[in-house]
Amino acid sequence: SGNYYNQGEIRKKELEQSCFLLGIPASDVTVIDHRDLPDNPAADWDTQLLATFVLKHIEANNINLVVTFDAGGVSGHANHISLYTAVRYKHCCFEIFIFFLCLGCHVLLLESVNLFRKYLSVLDVLVSCLLPRDALFILTEEETEQARRAMWCHRSQLLWFRRVYVLFSRYMVINSLHLL
Repeated sequence: SGNYYNQGEIRKKELEQSCFLLGIPASDVTVIDHRDLPDNPAADWDTQLLATFVLKHIEANNINLVVTFDAGGVSGHANHISLYTAVRYKHCCFEIFIFFLCLGCHVLLLESVNLFRKYLSVLDVLVSCLLPRDALFILTEEETEQARRAMWCHRSQLLWFRRVYVLFSRYMVINSLHLL
């Protein structure tokens, strides 16, 4: 629930506001508040428990595409890496693998890039076009502005380095992904 600084309720509201700006109905958002999945950048989450929550959400919402972090978690955040591990765990188990295939559910992993490329913003498009990937998303100016507005909704998390991220990160404009 994003309760690392005891701001869980505030962060839930910020998430709802951000999703609203992105056109995601509140009914499609699931916030998990589980004692074994604490919001903590140093905590490794239980893979099987998290994988169970992810699978339930996929099934309940008829999801056919999952976009998640790669093994680097984009920022190295332990919780992001745990999410990747959980999706990979569920995707690689034979029973779940068949489930994904039958539903036509695909998994795309957001590529983690080095710090230099991370803050090249739109200039990273040249590098991104030259490197191998399965999908490349380049947002229009309007989509980038919408993404920035959605990020600004998360006021409680906007420390100085996240403000720099919103202004200069390539992830606000360019996202390269790989199929799991």
